[in-house]
Amino acid sequence: MRILSDVLEGSRLRIDLGDADRERLYMEILHYFGLAGGLNVCEALEAAWRDPYNRREIEEFIKAWLRRKIKKRMETITGIV
Repeated sequence: MRILSDVLEGSRLRIDLGDADRERLYMEILHYFGLAGGLNVCEALEAAWRDPYNRREIEEFIKAWLRRKIKKRMETITGIV
């Protein structure tokens, strides 16, 4: 997913996502932005990415999702609930 790569390159977040996590993030993006179930969702997401406002919103969504993922991993490692 090129969009995820672009966001990760531009942020200080360093996280390695497996295929399942990438798929989950992709599906959550589609649902959050109302693209799920439509035709050519990849093209629709790419078109949204080209728009500056939508790009910023998509970036913020991905960064927030990744921060939650990192926090969950840290809680699992340290045993904090």
